[in-house]
Amino acid sequence: MKIATYNINGIKARLPRLKDWLAETQPTVACLQEIKCQDDSFPADEFAELGYRAIWHGQKSFNGVAILARDVQPVEAMRGLPGDHDDEQARYLEADVNGVRIVCIYLPNGNPQPGPKFDYKLAWMDRLCTRLETLWTQEIPCAVLGDFNVIPEDSDIWAPKAMADDALMQPQSRAAWSRLLAAGWTDAVRTLNPRGGVWTYWDYQAGAWQRGHGFRIDHLLLSPELADRLEAVGVDRDHRGREKASDHAPVWANLRD
Repeated sequence: MKIATYNINGIKARLPRLKDWLAETQPTVACLQEIKCQDDSFPADEFAELGYRAIWHGQKSFNGVAILARDVQPVEAMRGLPGDHDDEQARYLEADVNGVRIVCIYLPNGNPQPGPKFDYKLAWMDRLCTRLETLWTQEIPCAVLGDFNVIPEDSDIWAPKAMADDALMQPQSRAAWSRLLAAGWTDAVRTLNPRGGVWTYWDYQAGAWQRGHGFRIDHLLLSPELADRLEAVGVDRDHRGREKASDHAPVWANLRD
């Protein structure tokens, strides 16, 4: 089973690139973030032509998440992260695919910090921890994939000083990430790349892609039931370098059956 996450940065603008990636790499499950479209304009038929069925949680112009599965319909388990009835941002979606609970997230950026956006990020991370604790107690195979907007360690960025004041690197953000790992979730990419140096995002500005100035914010967390099945991980870097590409690259993991 190949699971993947891809912040597509606008599904309408990147649809040709997304379809290329699906056709070339054929993940079993693909979690998408920042689809930036309302529910009624999600291009489900385009994916069906490639053999993918989908569920999605959209929002006009911002955010939005989706789960695609090859040759099977994802069974929706939850839409929206519990814990705040006033939160209307489309950032969270759960589904069951082939006996695995797939959690697709687009965690808030939090900039500028300090301020209300950073407070929202930290509160959202607290809610995420609570939800994942609930999933943990169910003892089902579970993978949490998406754009976490957290750079976990200094080895996850080309130059730590470059973003020292950014919300993605603040001690509070990293502490919330560490809380997830301490609860027993496995960082799939880190597990097979213990020295770091793996980037998943390169800004459009200042020639970041051409200069190799990237960092890692797209993550795959695995429950113990799936961590034991982890076989390989990777980043499809070349898709970041293609014409009209997202500023993120797809990240994937292979799990033994």
